[in-house]
Amino acid sequence: MGTNRAERKRAAMRAGLAADRPYVAVGAHDAMSAQLIEGFGFDAVWVSGFGVATMTHALPDLNLTTMTETLAASVRIDGATDLPVLADCDNGFGGLSNVVRTVIEFERAGIAGICVEDNLFPKRNSLYSGQSKRELVPVEEQARRIRAGKAAQETDSFVLVARVEALIAGHGVPAACERADAYVEAGADAILIHSKDKSLQQIEGFLSSWGGLGRIPLVAVPTLFPDYTDQELYDKGFQMVILANHPMRAAVGAMEQTLATLSSERKAAAVDGSIASVDHIFDLVRTKEAIALEESGG
Repeated sequence: MGTNRAERKRAAMRAGLAADRPYVAVGAHDAMSAQLIEGFGFDAVWVSGFGVATMTHALPDLNLTTMTETLAASVRIDGATDLPVLADCDNGFGGLSNVVRTVIEFERAGIAGICVEDNLFPKRNSLYSGQSKRELVPVEEQARRIRAGKAAQETDSFVLVARVEALIAGHGVPAACERADAYVEAGADAILIHSKDKSLQQIEGFLSSWGGLGRIPLVAVPTLFPDYTDQELYDKGFQMVILANHPMRAAVGAMEQTLATLSSERKAAAVDGSIASVDHIFDLVRTKEAIALEESGG
C-alpha cells in the first residue's frame, strides 16, 4: 500500500525544511485561496489564524476563534490543495493540555504541521500597533508544553514549529535566544522568530547571536520587512518564508473596490471588466469535468 496523503505532505514539508533553497508558504483563509496558491507554484500553504478569525468570522485576532474552528478551516484548506499545510494555532488555545490536544487533533486530521507561539492566552496579534500589554508564557512552561505536544504525536513526521515572540514583546535578543534554545531542546522541529523592527536590526542580532542557526530550520514572516526576497532571507539563515496574509488583504481590497463601484453605479455591468468571469470560477472548480463524469454513465 502506498504512502497516504498526509504522510506524503509531511514528507514534502520535511524535505522543504531541509532543502538548499527557500521554502515558501503563502497564507490561505479558505479553500479557494489555497487552490490558487498551489496554482501559482508556491511550496506550502499557511493557514493564517488572522485570516480565519477575520474572513470566516469577522472577528479580531485575539484568541476568539476556537481550536475546533481553526481545525475545521484547516481541514477545508488542506482538502483543496496537494501542498503541505502549516496551521497557525496561536498559543495552542490554552494551557499545556490544550496544546497536547491541538497536536493530537491536527495530526489525526492529516495536517502537515502546526505553529504554536509563546503568547499568554488571550494573545494579541503581533502586527497590531496599539499600546497593548504583551505577556509571554514563562520559558520553562512553554518548553514543557512543546515537549508534551511532541510526546503526544503518533507519527515522527508531523511538524511542530515553535514561534518566539520575545522580540515583539520587547524582551530583547538574549531572551529570544534563550527561548529558541529551550524550544529546540524540548523537541520543536523549527523556530519562527518574529519582529516588528522594519530595519531587521533585531532579527540580524538574533541571527548573529543564536547558536542553533544551521542546526534547525528558521522561519520568517516578513510582513513588516517586505522588501527582502525569499532568497535574501534564505541567505541570512531562514529556511522557510511565510507570506502570511496577502491573499486575504487582496480579497478585501478587491471586494471593497467592487462594492464601491456597484454602490455608486447601481448596475452589475459597471464591474464586469474588473472581476473574474463566472466561467473562470466554473473552470477553477472543474465544473465541466464534474458534469462530464456525472453524464458518462459510470
